[in-house]
Amino acid sequence: MKKRNTYFMYTILVILFGCTNASEDDLIDQTELPEVVTFVEDVQPIINNNCVMCHTNPPENGAPMPLLSYDNVKDAVLNRGLISRISSEDLGFLMPFGGPRLPQNLIDTIIQWEEDGLLEE
Repeated sequence: MKKRNTYFMYTILVILFGCTNASEDDLIDQTELPEVVTFVEDVQPIINNNCVMCHTNPPENGAPMPLLSYDNVKDAVLNRGLISRISSEDLGFLMPFGGPRLPQNLIDTIIQWEEDGLLEE
């Protein structure tokens, strides 16, 4: 009987402390984009943290091009569909390779960088 009461107590504790009142909005990064997005300040850290493990020189894991420099990334946006690739929700094409997909706020930063004129600094 004592063992049964112990399991019951653990179950109650898990229920009480395992519940959360977090909503989906709490899980979405609401960070506002900078007024002007630049490669050096905003885009390069995203690329370095998420892409260069495959998009190195030479590229690895089937990556088609390096993304090590401003010129590499600018060319990938203008001529290689980088934004559509990172925006894809197709499970077979998630970037970074193998997923999960980049968080939307990082994708939005790269989109804003293109809209701002692909500024380097």
